[in-house]
Amino acid sequence: MEKLPSREHDFSAKLRQASVVGRLRAYIDWQRRSAPLGAIPQFGPLSINLDLTSACNFACPHCVDSGIINTGEYLQYGDIQRGLETLKENGLLSVILIGGGEPTLHRDFEDVVSLAKRLGLQVGIVTNGTRLERVAAVADRLERRDWLRLSIDAGNRETFIKAHRPKVGIDLHTILQKAHDIKKAYPALSLGYSFVIVWDGIEAGGRVLAPNIDEMDSAVRLALQYGFDYVSFKPCLVRLEDSGRESLLNETAAERGARLRAVMRANLEKAQAAAGGRIAILQSVNLQALLDGKVDELKRQPRTCHMQFFRTVITPAGIYHCPAFRGIKKALLAGPAGYDGRGRFEETTAQLESSLADFDASCECREVACFYHHVNWWVDRIVTAPGAAPDIEPLEDDNFFF
Repeated sequence: MEKLPSREHDFSAKLRQASVVGRLRAYIDWQRRSAPLGAIPQFGPLSINLDLTSACNFACPHCVDSGIINTGEYLQYGDIQRGLETLKENGLLSVILIGGGEPTLHRDFEDVVSLAKRLGLQVGIVTNGTRLERVAAVADRLERRDWLRLSIDAGNRETFIKAHRPKVGIDLHTILQKAHDIKKAYPALSLGYSFVIVWDGIEAGGRVLAPNIDEMDSAVRLALQYGFDYVSFKPCLVRLEDSGRESLLNETAAERGARLRAVMRANLEKAQAAAGGRIAILQSVNLQALLDGKVDELKRQPRTCHMQFFRTVITPAGIYHCPAFRGIKKALLAGPAGYDGRGRFEETTAQLESSLADFDASCECREVACFYHHVNWWVDRIVTAPGAAPDIEPLEDDNFFF
């Protein structure tokens, strides 16, 4: 039996929540028309990744965005404000400050968080932890369902330095203590410890990455010590040189792949034992696929990427329809101010309509172990079903829209 995604990664359940299922139905109805009788439904995305800046004070060898960071580009606050206001008017529910560079390096970080909360948006923050005082300054605005996740990727100081190569003097335990202080002051805020699993022999950008696969239980113990709510494990991705896409590498040797899965399962069991039910252990969709030997299956996509209608990435370089395609021209929908006012919103939505028709995910994403694999196929089966469209039963809102 296929293992179902966790709540955090069950995107079909998120789309079926009673408060948003109407736009899912509208999208499916539009897609099912053999000759569409009008333009694409005029909804904005439910959730966006908002990359505030390209600046980063780490030099992580495993960074999939290494080709687009430290370019000197950043989003202007005025563009962010007008864009979020326009998107909120058109149905935006959540914002994740993530990606590209380090969001807390943006000069208006606190103002952006405050703006998002004034607009009634859920906020997620992904940070390397070096500027947590800036998060602390706005933590009183954050609420239940908002979250803060730290990219740690290690179970000790030495591996943390090797994994991130910080350009500033910083200690792992100092970062964790500052996170603990925020959590203690604002216990409703969900605090996550992110761990990208690196195993022997992975190279990225001409560098051999420092393995951390045997530190998974140590990471859990650190997370427990400093009051985190969960540890999120995910496999290391690389940016392919020929296409620029993010990819989860297959282990070509069957024996090595089986051995890797066995070690990973054993270390996950140790992590669960260390957690002792006191902290949640999350596994990403692509980690589950790797453990089940189904990475190739996760790389087979339907022709249409339906999720680009519901989620968007806004970066200093422009608006892209997928986080795995940051900086890739084929996924570019508009410039960074593409949601600045109603007129630009309509232009960007028209470009999205063209992308839904012309971007062949079965070809373009054949190397991507896609987080949205399950929901894309689920929507696609409804869109292509013969006869009347299957009924979509709404689910009770859990108000988790990321």
